[in-house]
Amino acid sequence: MQLEKRYSEMSEYELQQEIATLNEKARKAEQMGMVNEFAVIERKAIMAKAYLLNPEDFSPGEIYEMIGAPGTYFKVDYMNGVFAWGYRLNGDGKEEGVPISMLKNEARNQE
Repeated sequence: MQLEKRYSEMSEYELQQEIATLNEKARKAEQMGMVNEFAVIERKAIMAKAYLLNPEDFSPGEIYEMIGAPGTYFKVDYMNGVFAWGYRLNGDGKEEGVPISMLKNEARNQE
């Protein structure tokens, strides 16, 4: 039995292949009406995408729009690996960690 590699151990090429596979699985799950399965696969793809980005492109104290949630902004308090920790503006004020692939950074091209 082959153990799965962690995203942090994968090369850029392996991550891109994983994302393509996950996107295909998500498309199939959505077509079959498997909402929960779709959501889980979509989250995995978001995590894999985070490992393709440079955490140094995101700065504590900055505010970023959240991808997939127009009008929702996230203020970064600190970084921990590929996670930005902070809180959503106009949210409940609770600290949360989000993968950096969920934050729109004007310094990089957006999908």
